Amino acid sequence: MWRREWPLHLMLLPGIVLVVMFSYVPMAGLIMAFQKYIPNRGLFGSPFIGMKNFQLLIDYPDIGRIFFNTVYIAVMKILAGLIVPITVAILLNELRREWVKRTFQTLVYLPHFLSWVLLSGILVDVLSPSSGILNQFLGLFGIQPIFFLGSNAWFPYAMVLSDVWKEFGFGTIVYLAALTNINPSLYEAAEIDGAGRWKQTFHITLPGMMPIVILMLTLNIGNVLNAGFEQIFNLYSPPVYESADIIDTFVYRMGVQQAQFGFATAVGLLKSVVSFILIAISYVLAYRVANYRIF
Repeated sequence: MWRREWPLHLMLLPGIVLVVMFSYVPMAGLIMAFQKYIPNRGLFGSPFIGMKNFQLLIDYPDIGRIFFNTVYIAVMKILAGLIVPITVAILLNELRREWVKRTFQTLVYLPHFLSWVLLSGILVDVLSPSSGILNQFLGLFGIQPIFFLGSNAWFPYAMVLSDVWKEFGFGTIVYLAALTNINPSLYEAAEIDGAGRWKQTFHITLPGMMPIVILMLTLNIGNVLNAGFEQIFNLYSPPVYESADIIDTFVYRMGVQQAQFGFATAVGLLKSVVSFILIAISYVLAYRVANYRIF
C-alpha cells in the first residue's frame, strides 16, 4: 500500500508544511493572551498577568453588542447562503437549453473571483445615496434616498445581500453537482404516477440534495463567529459601528490600531475556542440527526 500511495503523500507534503508554518507555529503567540505584551521584550520577556485580559473582555461595555452583531450577520449569511444557491440550482436544473444554463452559471460564478477590496469600491458607488444607481432607481417610485452603508438599520442587510451576490454562484455549482447524483429513473417513475414538477421537486430533488446540504451546513456552523472581516472592514465606518462592528474588526482595532496586543489576542482566542466547540457539535449533530459522516 505504501509503495502505491507514496506519491499521494508526497503531494500532500507542501500543503502540510504550509499549514504547520502558518497555522500551528503562530499559535505560540497565544501566550500573549495571558501577558501584558511589550513588543521590545518579546513573548518570553513580557510580564505574565494571568486571566486579566479575559476579565477586561468580560467588563468591556460593548462586548455584548459586538458578539451579537457577529452572530446576527453570520447566521443571516449562512441561511441566505443555503437558500439562494439551492433555489437557483433547482431552477437551472429545469432549463432544457444547455447553452443558456452554462452561460447563466458562468455569469453568476464570476463575482466569486473578485476581492472585497474591488467589490467594496463598486458597492460604494452603486449604493451611494446621491449618485448610486440603486437609489436613482428607487427615486423613480418616489422613495427617498437610503444611506445603505451609513445607516445602522440597513448596513447588516447590505452585507448579507452583497455576500450572497458574490458567493451564491459557487454554492450553485456545488448543488448542481449534487443534482447529477439523483437517479433519473425516479423522475420517470414519479411522472408515470402523475406527480407534477412541484411534487417531484419536493419529494425527489430536495431529499436527493439533503446529504450535500447537511455537509455545507455543517461546515458553515463553525463560521457563526466569522461574519466576514474583509467585507465589513472595507465597507464599514464609525457611524455604523453600532450594527457593523464584529469580533474580527474589534480585534483589528484593539490589536493593530491601539496596540493592545494581549487584549486582542484574548478576544481572538475566545473566538477560536467557541468556533472549535461549534464545529465539534455540528459534526455530532450531522451524524446523529441525518446519519451523515464527513469523515
